[in-house]
Amino acid sequence: MDLEGVIPKSPIKKESWKTVLTLAYQSLGVVYGDLSTSPLYVYKSAFAEDIQHSETNEEIYGVLSFVFWTLTLMPLVKYVFIVLRADDNGEGGTFALYSLLCRHARVCSLPNCQLADEELSEYKKDGIVSKNKSLLGSSLKSTLEKHKILQRVLLVLALIGTCMVIGDGVLTPAISVFSAVSGLELSMSKEQHRYVEVPAACAILIFLFALQHYGTNRVGFLFAPVVITWLFCISAIGVYNIFYWNPHVYQALSPYYMYKFLKKTQKGGWMSLGGILLCITEAMFADLGHFSQLSIKIAFTFVVYPSLILAYMGQAAYLSQHHIIETDYRIGFYVSVPEKIRWPVLAIAILAAVVGSQAIITGTFSIIKQCSALNCFPRVKIIHTSNKIHGQIYIPEINWTLMLLCLAVTVGFRDTKRMGNASGLAVITVMLVTTCLMSLVIVLCWHKSVYLAVLFILFFGSIEALYFSASLIKFLEGAWVPIALSFIFLAIMYAWHYGTLKKYEFDVQNKVSINWLLALGPTLGIVRVRGIGLIHTELVSGIPAIFSHFVTNLPAFHQVVVFLCVKSVPVPHVSPMERFLVGRVGPKEYRIYRCIARYGYRDIHKDDLEFEKDLVCSIAEFIRSEIRPECIIGVEDLEYDEKMTVIGTSSSNSEGVRMCEDGEDCSETLEDIKMCEDGEESSEIVSTSELREKKSVEKVRKRVRFLVPESPRIDREAKEELRELMEARESGMAFILGHSYVRAKKGSSLIKRIVINLGYDFLRRNSRGPTYALSIPHASTLEVGMVYQV
Repeated sequence: MDLEGVIPKSPIKKESWKTVLTLAYQSLGVVYGDLSTSPLYVYKSAFAEDIQHSETNEEIYGVLSFVFWTLTLMPLVKYVFIVLRADDNGEGGTFALYSLLCRHARVCSLPNCQLADEELSEYKKDGIVSKNKSLLGSSLKSTLEKHKILQRVLLVLALIGTCMVIGDGVLTPAISVFSAVSGLELSMSKEQHRYVEVPAACAILIFLFALQHYGTNRVGFLFAPVVITWLFCISAIGVYNIFYWNPHVYQALSPYYMYKFLKKTQKGGWMSLGGILLCITEAMFADLGHFSQLSIKIAFTFVVYPSLILAYMGQAAYLSQHHIIETDYRIGFYVSVPEKIRWPVLAIAILAAVVGSQAIITGTFSIIKQCSALNCFPRVKIIHTSNKIHGQIYIPEINWTLMLLCLAVTVGFRDTKRMGNASGLAVITVMLVTTCLMSLVIVLCWHKSVYLAVLFILFFGSIEALYFSASLIKFLEGAWVPIALSFIFLAIMYAWHYGTLKKYEFDVQNKVSINWLLALGPTLGIVRVRGIGLIHTELVSGIPAIFSHFVTNLPAFHQVVVFLCVKSVPVPHVSPMERFLVGRVGPKEYRIYRCIARYGYRDIHKDDLEFEKDLVCSIAEFIRSEIRPECIIGVEDLEYDEKMTVIGTSSSNSEGVRMCEDGEDCSETLEDIKMCEDGEESSEIVSTSELREKKSVEKVRKRVRFLVPESPRIDREAKEELRELMEARESGMAFILGHSYVRAKKGSSLIKRIVINLGYDFLRRNSRGPTYALSIPHASTLEVGMVYQV
């Protein structure tokens, strides 16, 4: 099949070969740490079904043939040549595929999506130019958009893949560290080994998770050298074993030996496939966002793939000459290592296992963050451990949960066989989900023939289904663990997503009419006090019920009111130039604004001080540029003819309004320009122009100055509005948040009452509040309680 002819080329940034090779070197430590340690336990897991070795070596050759073709067809052909091209603006993984489908078929699960989001530069910047759309593809797209049940199935499919990745984050550290430590069995008696292996593995796991809060950036420079050293060791040992024990082992690369293996071993051989599939992983696609396509392809094709093949061939060559192995020495990696270098190799293997575990733990943190951003996981505390390296985060709750689960798996199983059964099922399930989503991407995003998508899912899906059946049959022998973990995480994710969606629908149904606001008048019927009142809401249009609830219970409100919506959009990153959508609510004299801050699912949220500054600057820039119609976009679903303007952050917009506070360097201001008009108090515009009020004898406050571009010249009304905004900022900001109590309506079904009253309410009470998620200072936060009947 001509892959170049059927797969659209994704846009790859033009990078120098030096940069590409540097990224390829770094990817060895981050992406392939897990995959490189698989020779430690693949053969031990494959032969755990008590398959007898014959003098003809058909069993050993058959396993080697399966390993070779599995590594060739799955990671090399499927991922390197096909799946890696289905990146979401450089991001990979299950959620990246789901994000692509959401944008091309409008099946997004986020409730507050707007037409304006489709104007984002990254929304359709995936290198796809659709010239010919097939009728079947258009029919499939319309079917998905019309039927909510199919959209839910698609969401659940993506969540299942995500849950299995999280389950793999529990199982991979356990099996990698346990298999590395198992090398001690060759240096001590079986009785001693039983009391050393498990405590040593648990101690290493505790140490590994305890170091997570420091971040990988401090020790990350060691990752690649450790993995390279390990790959060199296993490939060199493999070459030695091939030439010393069995130079003819290359014959096993023929697919004929797979047929002979299954024919001879029958059910035992089929069940052993669950151990063989441990030689593959999906890490190269999940970690794509940290590197580039070309660097990951180079690292795997020219370093990882040949090293693993040599390692597996070397083990097979050794085992082919050692059919009878002492009972104390179970089949594994270390028996094929020359005795003189076993201790150094053991030390390197433990380091490589730690590196591989670190990569999957960091990947679990990243996917939890993505789920939380897309309203599919309860809010958690996310700590960024590096200011320079993207994606290095730490989530305390998830870290300690993973540690406890890893220790439970290690202590509970105590052998590689059951750990391998559990890990294998998690890996192959993720691959099956990826295959299903990829078949939709081929049709809906790449606009290729449906028959090509069917060919893709039949070819790779049948291989994965074979492995999946072999893993699932071992349900009682360890495979139940990833299923149980996935069921728990899936229940948490779906309950949170369902509750969030119903809560948003309640907000939409109970939002206040604009006529109510107009009836209050410019003073809103109450005293307008100094400062900015920032009302957090999930609504992108209309007036939230929390506002009416607040003004009817308190006699005063702020002189400037901002309805703030911080939302995620189905793209990995939102450019700082497109961060905010700003508009008015009601007439200009009301001084009420709506500000929508948009973030991608991989974006880093700024701290509270930076965000406040960007927010105020975006409103000031909106006031200044409101007379420029070319900046304004209409959003059809907004009330009262609201128009939203795209405004960038202050750091990204060098020609826009900036804010300078006391203690900040404003030396870049230029000459003073006096602007005085009849009947108007004189104000100074310095520079790039500075608006400030005249000195007064009032109490000292934090001084705020707006740096406004010299042209176009702002009119008197806009200048007065800017001055009022500046005064409000000097007086401070107050955050008004809704504290919701969600309950199912009377007459709701039993399942809905369980999900809302028990599941969602429990998660809401035990998850982080919005003040943590939005980095809002607690001292200036006011919560308004409301009961939601959904």
